[in-house]
Amino acid sequence: MNLQDCILTRRSVRKFTQQPVQHETLAQIVSLAAFAPSWNNTQVSRYLVIEDRDELDKIAQIYAPENAEILQSCPILIAQTFIKGRSGFEHDGSFATDRAAGWQYYDCGLAAQTFCLAAHDLGLGTVVMGQFDRKGLEHYLEIPKNQELMALIALGYPDEHPSAPRRQDVQSLLSYAEKRVNVRAKDGINLFIPSGKTTEIFP
Repeated sequence: MNLQDCILTRRSVRKFTQQPVQHETLAQIVSLAAFAPSWNNTQVSRYLVIEDRDELDKIAQIYAPENAEILQSCPILIAQTFIKGRSGFEHDGSFATDRAAGWQYYDCGLAAQTFCLAAHDLGLGTVVMGQFDRKGLEHYLEIPKNQELMALIALGYPDEHPSAPRRQDVQSLLSYAEKRVNVRAKDGINLFIPSGKTTEIFP
């Protein structure tokens, strides 16, 4: 599958067959997801595999009832976590930008998208879920203290093939910054204004 076809045909899958997913296939997906861009190549995303049916049912009932139907269908659940305090941080532990700790969530999104595209390329379906009892599930899954649970990703061979939802058109998504002209006003202040509009400001 070429890249454009992979992007255009990937869907969020919520119904799965019970065909087993081989561990070698999981390893291949994660090896591809590792190539997602990340802050200063910190590669903070981690993937915990839950495949025991009793465990999946318990998570569905107690920790993620909003997504219970999906969890009861998928043969594998991926708990995506990240190592805290690296992405978006300086070496001394201070924030590198005004987004505080937010950049690590951005990196997880990049990694999750790459994970889902890699899975689709190998014939599997995924859906990323954000509604769950994060702290309760972190405790239940014994997530290390230096990590935080970011998202749940249901994974398996699809038992449905949803059509693509409507997408925004390019005109709604794309814009171009206007070229700016440096104009020195009478009081000595530099003004940067769109080119071609100086006569509106200085008649």
